[in-house]
Amino acid sequence: MDVRGFDSTGDAAKVRHGHRRLGRPAPQRTRAQGLTLDQHEEGTMRGRGITYDTGFFPGGETSREAFDSDVVRRELQVVAEDLHCTAVRITGGDPERLSLAAGHAAESGLEVWFSPFPCEMTPDQMLPYFADCAERAEDLRHQGARIVLVTGCELSLFAAGFIPGENAYARIAAVTSGDPELWASLSELPARVNAFLAEAAATAHKRFGGKVTYASMLEEDIDWSPFDIVAVDAYRDAHNASGYRDELRRCFAFGKPVAVTEFGCSTFRGAADDGGLGWAIVDEQADPPRLTGRYVRDEAEQVGYLHDLLGVFEQEGVDSAFWFTFADYNLPHDPNPSRDLDMASYGVVKVLANGHGATYPDMRWEPKASFYALAAAYADPTSGRERGVR
Repeated sequence: MDVRGFDSTGDAAKVRHGHRRLGRPAPQRTRAQGLTLDQHEEGTMRGRGITYDTGFFPGGETSREAFDSDVVRRELQVVAEDLHCTAVRITGGDPERLSLAAGHAAESGLEVWFSPFPCEMTPDQMLPYFADCAERAEDLRHQGARIVLVTGCELSLFAAGFIPGENAYARIAAVTSGDPELWASLSELPARVNAFLAEAAATAHKRFGGKVTYASMLEEDIDWSPFDIVAVDAYRDAHNASGYRDELRRCFAFGKPVAVTEFGCSTFRGAADDGGLGWAIVDEQADPPRLTGRYVRDEAEQVGYLHDLLGVFEQEGVDSAFWFTFADYNLPHDPNPSRDLDMASYGVVKVLANGHGATYPDMRWEPKASFYALAAAYADPTSGRERGVR
């Protein structure tokens, strides 16, 4: 996530800035869906993925209240069968939820990136938390699932003890304040984060026999030597667009597979220029919440961003990439444009405040244009090679 737009007033859904009803035959498994991390087919991105949120808890809030096993199973079937994903990044703060969703994903034939997302935990609290998650991931691996373990996400901001602040919102506000004294005090931050990540990786490797990584910000200076995969949340926006490829290429200097653990944009005109900041258009102080100004809903904005970056990833040799996200469960669609919180959502489905969708009558959401664009791109793994011109 791009920290430039963080403030201290958002909710958990805003901080992240995760059947066969389409009238088409069941997809045929392509060769890439059977490849492993050691069998990356040249010119084709091996892991064509999406993030699936089980609920995370910055500042004690949650990004997903309701969590029903049958709904989760159904949604992950859609991810595998209709979106043609070969991989899914299961993220969240509750290990039980992670295990349940990861099991459903594995049953659907997906490679699972098991991604515990601790918020407000200290380093001493996170190590046993990661140990528990590593054992859960190993249990699934022994059952035959293809699993990658991700030891946290952007911990500099979301964990306690690295940057001053009582919670993630306060830390984000501090980082974006421009306070020179704070920035001077952070000169030792990379060394402290890397020392902890080395411990986290060692803890994971002792309990988990598969590949281990960490979901970093592009801005973090990570020592990747303890990890098997270099992984970054790589949002492109107006600020970094000219140097985006160069930033991505630096990730290949470590001689390891490179994964993009998050990329995406929101659903309003101009959102591509905001990249990881699209969530910031919601006024959470209003009752009920509303948009901060006049925005134009534009589902094509997500489609263009998706096509551009998939092309970049294919051309640069990225191993796996995960669109952020399947659904923003706390940002429902409303026909009233001023209250259409889905404009701030990165999801490929729009969550409905009431009732069920028409395309999937048993689900409380409706696919967006990006849903069909992602499905088409992932069904044809060579489709991005000529794109990525921006």
